Amino acid sequence: MVFDIDLIKDIYQHYLQKIDLIRQKIGKPLTLTEKILYAHLAEGEELKAYKRGEDYVNFSPDRVAMQDATAQMALLQLMNSGRKRVAVPSTVHCDHLIQAYKNAHDDLIIAESNNHEVYQFLRDVSNKYGIGFWKPDAGIIHQVVLENYAFPGGMMIGTDSHTPNAGGLSMIAIGVGGADAVDVMAGMPWELKMPKIIGVKLIGKLSGWSSPKDVILKLAGILTVKGGTNSIIEYFGEGTESLSATGKATICNMGAEVGATTSIFPYSKKSADYLAMTGRQEVVDLANTLVDCFNPDKEILKQPENYYDQVIEINLSTLEPYVNGPFTPDLAYPISELASAVKEHNYPDNMEVGLIGSCTNSSYEDMMRAASVIDSANKLGLKVNAKLIINPGSEQVKYTSKRDGILSRFEQAGAAIMANACGPCIGQWRRDEVADEHKNSIVTSFNRNFAKRNDGSPNTYAFVCSPEIVVALSIAGKLSFNPLTDHLINVKGEKVKLTEPLGDELPKQGFAVDDAGYIGPIADGSAVEVRIDPHSDRLQQLLPFTPWDGKDIISQPLLIKATGKCTTDHISMAGKWLKFRGHLDNISNNMLIGAVNAFNQKTNCVLDAQTGDYVEVPALARKLKSQGIGSIVVAEENYGEGSSREHAAMEPRFLNVKAIVVKSFARIHETNLKKQGMLALTFVNKDDYDKIREDDQISITGLSNFAPGKNLTLTLHHRDGSKESFVVSHTYNQAQIEWFKAGSALNKLKEEVK
Repeated sequence: MVFDIDLIKDIYQHYLQKIDLIRQKIGKPLTLTEKILYAHLAEGEELKAYKRGEDYVNFSPDRVAMQDATAQMALLQLMNSGRKRVAVPSTVHCDHLIQAYKNAHDDLIIAESNNHEVYQFLRDVSNKYGIGFWKPDAGIIHQVVLENYAFPGGMMIGTDSHTPNAGGLSMIAIGVGGADAVDVMAGMPWELKMPKIIGVKLIGKLSGWSSPKDVILKLAGILTVKGGTNSIIEYFGEGTESLSATGKATICNMGAEVGATTSIFPYSKKSADYLAMTGRQEVVDLANTLVDCFNPDKEILKQPENYYDQVIEINLSTLEPYVNGPFTPDLAYPISELASAVKEHNYPDNMEVGLIGSCTNSSYEDMMRAASVIDSANKLGLKVNAKLIINPGSEQVKYTSKRDGILSRFEQAGAAIMANACGPCIGQWRRDEVADEHKNSIVTSFNRNFAKRNDGSPNTYAFVCSPEIVVALSIAGKLSFNPLTDHLINVKGEKVKLTEPLGDELPKQGFAVDDAGYIGPIADGSAVEVRIDPHSDRLQQLLPFTPWDGKDIISQPLLIKATGKCTTDHISMAGKWLKFRGHLDNISNNMLIGAVNAFNQKTNCVLDAQTGDYVEVPALARKLKSQGIGSIVVAEENYGEGSSREHAAMEPRFLNVKAIVVKSFARIHETNLKKQGMLALTFVNKDDYDKIREDDQISITGLSNFAPGKNLTLTLHHRDGSKESFVVSHTYNQAQIEWFKAGSALNKLKEEVK
């Protein structure tokens, strides 16, 4: 079955003429990014050269994808939109709520029991609104999308920050919050600031221990976690042609870790091979007639510095394997430097667990190359010294890997094969052995390694690398081991050296699967009744937020002044909290509990200025809300980095936080705040952050004249009676200001649908 084939035919029918017209109107050669973006301008949007990094533009994506954790809130909002059926093809993927503990079979039984209410809700809403449903254990959303839905030249949005995975098949795929998804599902234009374009030229060819993952791990070290903000990373050059489609997807997937809007590769023979192998020869036949449309113009390749905002070159032939971490994905170590870093920083050298999977690295190629390292160890008489956990990316990958003997090789080495789900990557990992929070290291093929993210322990040092390096380090049991140069002692006492990994990009016998896990919606869902138990602690009917009262914000207390990294994991943790993703009141009990208070360097411990006591952040916000008082949150750089979870914006809105004032925002989170009717403000002078005292009352004035490009004034009322005022800036355009006034974008959308 080829999904969306009629849609793809319709899009491709006039694609060439469209690109020719765009080139004529823009008046210059086009990057691949520009071709796809301009080809998806919303109806009525003027075709002109928009200013990158400045102009807001409306687009019409071709489809929407949602994972089960974020889908709950997205669909609760869709139910309030006034829409009867989705306007574009949309899917829900049940991959986030399965906890890894024992094995796939046992864990799935527990997940289906514990999450029955949520899965039923997602099924019912999917049927009612015409949404495709992928069952628990069908696979991780982005691997399933790559196998079934991604197509060259298309544009999609997804309620997960790693949606850019589909860029491996030349698709513009962007992670968003649920409110953005509702706009598109409701047939409304989707707004995005026209991104800058970072060109990454790849030369040479990978060999030995190096893998596609190392490209993005190296790039993360160059750009840092915010270097790609409001930019699309476009890869080009002869080096792109030798990378597999799933390898390119890995690179695009982890572009989220540098803050990129998305990442994309040109269409090539490797793309066609993957499409054909996953049953989409019909798409290949169509795409092959439009190859030039899915590649940058030749003039771009000759003088890339004239067309990209920044150009970075990476030589694949000399690229070392990288290991990034701990606690941030941009702390990049070539493996030749890792041992000295372990010693210098006193990282725990004893590696306890190696984990392979996640949406980033769970393809057939990943599994096969990792298994080849196990084969090498077996031949050399080596045992695996760390626990191994494997999460295949999809039922198709798992079934095919099992057929080809790959999974049995892992199992013989003592590995646990878990469900086709995110699992430990997002904190869905019951790891009993860290209950004492002892200092330890784990190595993963995941994308993020923030503190406490994987197993809840602040003393787990998580490092990110390729699957083959995960296995090599697991065999050694040492973080400081370099498989390129170091020897190990086998069971006979001999010095031996692991051989380089090998593996087919695609299965020689083709992919196979009995039941991929897809359930299509019924033809007419109008009679479907979506029931939410009013006493449920998992799901809660979503009530509209209150519109702006037309007044300035006057003398509201500081809730928290956060210091250091404050990701969406710090603002709204995952792990055990995932079960409350459909219940705004309950999940608000985790609001900012991971943020570090600048005044005492503690988490979830803030001053209640009314009593002088230190209390938990949500408790103080709830107390103030009950008194009819709001509060203000202050933070530092790249606030809201990480996941697309809009709960991190909805919780402050629900608990009556009036404004978030920071040194800088991560892109998705800033948009999420705007969508929920929040004030997202930035210090014009970053040193003003230092002026804020623990017991301050804060006023924000100028809202009666709230306008694009016009600063607001923030006044600090200190307890000693003194005052300080300074300007704060914002990036709201007129439409976003209307969201604020209406109380949320959803409120505004409902008005427009009516």
